[in-house]
Formats: sequence, structure tokens, C-alpha cells
Amino acid sequence: MGLYVAARLVVADHSHEQEVVRMRKALSDGQLNFLLAINFLVLICAAVLSSGQFVNPYNLQSMASQMPELGLLGLGVTLAMISGSGGIDLSGIALANLAAIVGIMLVSRIVDTNTSPFLFTCALIITTLAVGILGGMLNGLLISRIKLTPILCTLGTQLLFTGLAVVLSNGSAIRMGYVGPMDVIGNDTVAGVPIDFAVFVAIAAFTGAILRFSPFGLRLLLIGTNAKAARYAGIAEERMLFTTYTLCGALAAMAGAIIVARNSAAKWDYGSSYVLIAILIAVMAGVRPEGGSGRVICVVFSMMALQFLSSTFNFFGFSNYFRDCAWGLLLLLFLASSRLRVGNLSFRRARPGISLQR
Repeated sequence: MGLYVAARLVVADHSHEQEVVRMRKALSDGQLNFLLAINFLVLICAAVLSSGQFVNPYNLQSMASQMPELGLLGLGVTLAMISGSGGIDLSGIALANLAAIVGIMLVSRIVDTNTSPFLFTCALIITTLAVGILGGMLNGLLISRIKLTPILCTLGTQLLFTGLAVVLSNGSAIRMGYVGPMDVIGNDTVAGVPIDFAVFVAIAAFTGAILRFSPFGLRLLLIGTNAKAARYAGIAEERMLFTTYTLCGALAAMAGAIIVARNSAAKWDYGSSYVLIAILIAVMAGVRPEGGSGRVICVVFSMMALQFLSSTFNFFGFSNYFRDCAWGLLLLLFLASSRLRVGNLSFRRARPGISLQR
């Protein structure tokens, strides 16, 4: 009995030590702490300047309901950047719009929205997801098999997806009309939390779990860190890249479905500035353009910080042109700071070697 109690105490003590280590790691994450501080400062400053109106429940719900579109696109860019070798996905919003347009046009001809709204909703989400996956597979095929440069490849497919959307819609908005279940997803709340935001959080948590706990996530980080070592380790780089860009397409499709749910319509030029903002979300989250690093929780808080800033600009009447200028400036600043950190680290590592040669 005494041995049993002692063993239980040892196990409990070991678990406590592991929990302390986890907490220390979380507190020592400079990027996460930085993003939390930005969110806190923006909220406090906006609340003070607006005499508390900025943080009223209605405004917070409104901001939360606008986050999923950008958050999902930001996750797609994050996965592409983690893969390394200049990985990026510029086609996200174009694919989201195309998937939304195809979904509305195709499903509306098959399912009646008045008699079968739930079936229409399920069919629309599945169709939108299928189009997004096909678009992601096209990117993955061109990048992994044909070896096109990701930035040029996804720029080309962005134009392709946009062109297809314009042709299918004749350049006008495609309206879905009122569909009860879709309207609930896009505009309703549960316990004060917008449903579309809850969907985004669930997808982000699932993506984070894949990156952290699955063999796929480990291989993706290894490929981004050192593709040559990954090949020597027996990792199929082509298959990993193909899967990664397919996932990017699926995330873009989910963004397209949420766009339809919120607006009851889709248009080929919706969210024309989302490409820049999605890249900024990833860079602010600490995802290095060189690849091999990135945390989903940082992407979520980065997206929240940008949404708070955007809402602050709107609340105080700043021009949309000023906001776009601010996003571009922030992107340049964070890219420059990332390069400086990497350069300083490389310099510090190189100094002992130089002194030995001398």
C-alpha cells in the first residue's frame, strides 16, 4: 500500500512538473505575448477614445462575425508558408469567390430553397468545398509536380479563378436569396457568440492539432525547415506539398461558404484586399517566409488584432484608403523585422567560426 501511494505521488509530481514546463513555455512565447499585448492595447485605447462604445456587446459580436473569412484565408497562407521554398497562396480569395459562385449556381438548379432549405445548405457547403479542393489540387499539382514557383503559380491561378468567376457570373453578383440554415450560420449567435466565429475556432483548433500532433504536421515543419534533410529522412516532399495546397483550397472554400452565409450572395471581386491582409495575418503571427515555423494560435490572435484595428479605423471614420495603406506599411515592417531577427541570429552563429579561422 505504501509503494502504491508513493508511486501515485511520484506520478502526480511528474505531471505537475510537466504542467509547469508547459506554462513556462507558453509565457516565454514572445510572439504570442506580443500579439496578446497588441489586442489588449487596441481594445483599451479604442474603448477609452469611444467612451466605452467600442466594446459594447453588439460591436464585439459584429467584429467576431467578420473574422472567419480572413482567418480561414490566413490559415491557408500560413500552411503554404510553413512548407518553405517560398511557399505562399495568393489564390485564396479568388478560389473562395469561385467556389461560392459555382455552389450557388449549381445547387440552386438542383434543390429548391423553399421546400428543402436544409438539403440546400448541405449541398451548397459540399459543392463549395469540392470546388475549393479541386482548386487546391491544381495549385498542388503545378507546384509539387511541375515545380512552378509558388508565388507565380498561385498568382496565375488567382487570375484563372477570377476569370472563371467573371465568365460564370457575367461580372455581376449571384444572389442566393434567404435560406434559413445558411442565414443561421452566417448571422445568428449561440450564447452571444456568432456561429460563424465558432465554426472558425473549431477549424482553427483542428488545423492546430494537425500541425502539432500529427505526423503530417511534423513532416511539414521539417520540409519547411530543411527540405534536403526531409528528403534524406524519406519524406515524400511532392506528396506533402500537394496535400498542403489541397488543404489551402479547402480552407478557401470554407471561407467562400461563410461569405455566402453572411451575404446571401457571391461576387467575383469580393474581398479584393484580402490577399494582402491574409499574408499580413500570417507574417504578424510569426510565420517566417523561409518556412518551418508557425503556430495557429498566433494566427488567430493576429487576425483578431487586425480586425480590432480595422474596426477602430471604421469606428472613427478613417478612409478605407488609409486602412489599406496601413496594412501595407505593417506588412513591410513585420517582414523587415523578421529578416533582421534571422540575420542577427545567423551572424551570432557565424562569429565563433570566423574567430577560429583567424
